[in-house]
Amino acid sequence: MIEKLRGIEERFVKLEHLLSDPAVISDQKKYQEYLIEHGELNKIVPLFREYEGLLEELKEAKELLKDDDSEIRAMAKEEVPDLEARIGAAHSQINLLLMPKDPRDSKNVILEIRAGTGGEEAGIFAGDLFRMYSRYVESKNWAMEIIEKNVSGSGGFKEVVALVKGKGAFSSFKYESGTHRVQRVPETETQGRVHTSAVTVAVLPEAEDIDIDINPADLKVDVFRSSGPGGQSVNTTDSAVRITHLPTGVVATCQDEKSQHKNKVKAMNVLKSRILDAKVREEEGKRAADRKGQVGSGDRSGRIRTYNFPQGRMTDHRIGLTLYKLDSIMEGSIQEIIDELKTHNQAQALKEIV
Repeated sequence: MIEKLRGIEERFVKLEHLLSDPAVISDQKKYQEYLIEHGELNKIVPLFREYEGLLEELKEAKELLKDDDSEIRAMAKEEVPDLEARIGAAHSQINLLLMPKDPRDSKNVILEIRAGTGGEEAGIFAGDLFRMYSRYVESKNWAMEIIEKNVSGSGGFKEVVALVKGKGAFSSFKYESGTHRVQRVPETETQGRVHTSAVTVAVLPEAEDIDIDINPADLKVDVFRSSGPGGQSVNTTDSAVRITHLPTGVVATCQDEKSQHKNKVKAMNVLKSRILDAKVREEEGKRAADRKGQVGSGDRSGRIRTYNFPQGRMTDHRIGLTLYKLDSIMEGSIQEIIDELKTHNQAQALKEIV
């Protein structure tokens, strides 16, 4: 690790010289690239220099343990445990900073929520989850746009697809992929029995043109009249758009806008994200054995969380986290859950690099 850190320090020093080079300053694109890289390394290098200084202090303190003066030996004996603790803390911080970054973390998110088993109650809970995520997005000062929705008979959703825009949106939302189970007594239940329903959540990083290239000849575009609530003009013109990627069979639909052009742009955005997500999952499937302990893989087939309303309890089954604050969670207070999942994921990743 020390050799790797010395290489990082050398690169850091070189970047400092490059950033003061008139030729680099005149090339704004290159200058910005170097500036961003310098900023990233500046999180590691000062910590590494402090770490090396602590190692040197520890070496000196251990030498003083052999001193003839008993007072000096006693002083050194007190210093050693403190220095070892500080070295251990710095080492852990450095390891975290050296962890490979997920290049998708800074991206916007395509959030897909679908009612599963449980009939109307599943649709109601899909609406509850959408509201929970909407409140969370508001708390982060991000933005959310509905792309597609299919309202259920009880006022919930059979399906809702939305775009979440915000710095680091994917880094938080990626842990939400999977099956969310709810246990509660439906309003229509006269016997007071607890019913169990399920909703699936899919989280896709928004694809950009640099991420994926699609041949227009591979696309089939259909336009049709929007269905469901949406105002007069939405339902009376062929504004809804469905795009099919013929090689993969991936389909995306948007009917939330009055403009056919806007619907096409949104549908294309979702289509690209779904195709890119499928490619990423295929690659990750090849490394499944290496990633089995991590929670960020986004496996949508497994139950990840249970919301038990009679007990006011939320349990995340991946890390065994249980919180008895379901009311606030359903109001969007999910940061604590996300932070615990991130910490667990980092601990698993550290095992691979330490």
